[in-house]
Amino acid sequence: MFHCLSPGCSSVAYGASEEIGPFRINKTASGLYLNKFSWNNVANLLFLETPAGVGFSYSNHSSDLFDTGDRRTAMDSLEFLIRWLDRFPRYKNRDIYITGESYAGHYVPQLARQIMIYNKKSKHRINLKGIMVGNAVTDNYYDNLGTVTYWWSHAMISDKTYQQLINTCDFRRQKESNECESLYTYAMDQEFGNIDQYNIYAPPCNNSDGSLFTRQTMRMPHRPYRIFRAISGYDPCTEKYAEIYYNRPDVQKALHANTTGIHYKWTACSEVLNRNWNDTDASVLPIYREMIAGGLRVWVFSGDVDSVVPVTATRYSLAQLKLTTKIPWYPWYAKKQVGGWTEVYHGLTFATVRGAGHEVPLFKPRAALQLFKSFLRGEPLPKS
Repeated sequence: MFHCLSPGCSSVAYGASEEIGPFRINKTASGLYLNKFSWNNVANLLFLETPAGVGFSYSNHSSDLFDTGDRRTAMDSLEFLIRWLDRFPRYKNRDIYITGESYAGHYVPQLARQIMIYNKKSKHRINLKGIMVGNAVTDNYYDNLGTVTYWWSHAMISDKTYQQLINTCDFRRQKESNECESLYTYAMDQEFGNIDQYNIYAPPCNNSDGSLFTRQTMRMPHRPYRIFRAISGYDPCTEKYAEIYYNRPDVQKALHANTTGIHYKWTACSEVLNRNWNDTDASVLPIYREMIAGGLRVWVFSGDVDSVVPVTATRYSLAQLKLTTKIPWYPWYAKKQVGGWTEVYHGLTFATVRGAGHEVPLFKPRAALQLFKSFLRGEPLPKS
């Protein structure tokens, strides 16, 4: 199982260290502790730092960091996978699943499509069985419409601002008008309040708690307006521990990382890559149709308290596929508690995770592991 994350952000920092990896980093960044709900309980995990410039990954041509995007990322990831399987041939006949969250809503389907194209031409097929994405960027128009609707339906913005956003913004455009940008800025600065957008019910990581957190702005390719970056969790400052830990020389040595001595510090996200993202698909829904037609197992899940890529965005986007229902909407369970709700379509399974933010396994590790187990088995989520 192969995990990717969002543009310019590290799968090691988030997926491995905060969510589904075997270890978590302690508060002082002095060591690790076991994650008992790690997904490596049921699968071999491989975390990919992609594209070049993310985390410890690098390019011999620094100009590559200013010329990256969806297409290059998909081709480089395919090249990596081919070479990795050549290097470790004992895995060549294993089933492979690709998972990811957030902007990996682009990475994962795009890589799956490249693998499907490769398999048609090559004698040595990559044994791709399925994909699963969470709180996934899917379609510009429906994602943006669904996000603004989520803000309004969760009382984060006023009726007036909601109507102005709906009437003013052209959600199909990559770059919004100045008038629309200023509405987004007003909503975030004046109406949201001091919340963590990645989990609207969690406490934000503030400077007042003595953490190293500083409020940054990063432009997400699907979201061409400001977002205050504060990765949330039971401990909302967890991202900062990774930044200390992975800059320790002894840790880098133990990981055989940074052997070339890159001239910049390891960061959880690369602002250079984020700001220089040159191509992005307006919609990956056409790839969903290809994956379904190709017989891949396709699961999409959504933590329902994320306001960055919220559940409404995902539902609006998936509705455009017009799939027929196989098993109607029902609550699914993890240890006698409602883990969320799910509907099984012909060709795709959709599930929500109740009370989870953008990084679902960080908030609901037990439910997330149950989700992963059901996905691997190709079975509907448990009804009781």
